[in-house]
Amino acid sequence: MTAVFHLTASTFHGGPERQMLGLARSLAPGVRTVFLSFSEGGRCRDFLEQAHARGFEAHALGNDTPRLLAAADELSRRLRAARPEALLMHGYKAGLIGRIAARRAGVPAVAVSRGWTYESPKVRLYEAMDRFNLRLMDRVVCVSRGQAAKVRRAGVPERKILVIPNAVDVERFAATDPAARGELQALFPASVRRIVGAAGRLSPEKGFADLVDAAARVAAREPDVGFAIFGEGVLRESLGARISAAGLDGRFILAGFRPDLDRLAPHLDLFVQSSWTEGMPNVVLEACAAGVPVVATAVGGTPEILDEAEGDLLVPPGVPAALAGKILHALGQAEARRDVVERARRRMIREFSFAAQAERYLRLFEDLAAPDPVRGSTGRQADATAARVGGPAYGGRAS
Repeated sequence: MTAVFHLTASTFHGGPERQMLGLARSLAPGVRTVFLSFSEGGRCRDFLEQAHARGFEAHALGNDTPRLLAAADELSRRLRAARPEALLMHGYKAGLIGRIAARRAGVPAVAVSRGWTYESPKVRLYEAMDRFNLRLMDRVVCVSRGQAAKVRRAGVPERKILVIPNAVDVERFAATDPAARGELQALFPASVRRIVGAAGRLSPEKGFADLVDAAARVAAREPDVGFAIFGEGVLRESLGARISAAGLDGRFILAGFRPDLDRLAPHLDLFVQSSWTEGMPNVVLEACAAGVPVVATAVGGTPEILDEAEGDLLVPPGVPAALAGKILHALGQAEARRDVVERARRRMIREFSFAAQAERYLRLFEDLAAPDPVRGSTGRQADATAARVGGPAYGGRAS
């Protein structure tokens, strides 16, 4: 049986973790998937428990920062014992330690590049190390063509780059709960008729300060619109102060992390992504799958999700006035755009399913296992082999 190992540094069950588990479910039963995570002070437990609940092997490494060389030794022993077809690494810490361990064990090293946040000086340093480290991988899977362009600019050879986009399970939103709309409205102390939602970490790259500024402009025109951000992060206090300064108390809610967001999302009137940078945003995929209209910044892979008919709802990042204008336009065109929303949902099924994603990964694993006609070894494809990897919408080579 084919075996694939994932290595991550999970601190909660978020978007990347959902992507890993969705892929594993679609690959099973023909592929044995094993999840490994750095302990991260015990915070990995949430993800590992989710993996166990779905029937997958999942383990915390016994070594973590600052014992990273010991972690590499521990990981290489696991890889030598199992001999998986590939080690998939998620994030800069996993990529650095995982590549060292994979080389020692003779296992192909595959980095999954989701994007860089640049959110702090320390993170920027780690991400610079990650960009260099990607050059040394056997393959770099980019979650969007936009991310592939960034990876190419980082110096990764073209033959190593392939695009396999994030996926979404449309069935998560198949059953709607009529009570959810009332729960959303109950979040607001003020009475609101229409609700605009957003979701993500409360961190600078998500551009939520721009969304607050845009909401103030919308509120001046449409006083019955409420805004809610679902998520937690370091900017909660500063965003709360910005909301108050804008006179939006009771109209703009920081709703915190909600594990039941799938149930609530289909009852939003509009979803907004205000990010400055993205790879392939799960929240936009999920909004489309939930049948919710989307206004988004044209960053990373977001324009690859929204088709041409929705292109007029894309805005440049960092321009609150433009964001406010598109929000007002979308709210005013809700009935007229129902066919566009349904078309977006069908596109999620056709092009962004986990089944399609799994097929692309299977072709990658097959190519990694094939003898290299140039080097005479496995795990190091020639350019001709790399060109075959990918699906009908996303070819093997980045474009």
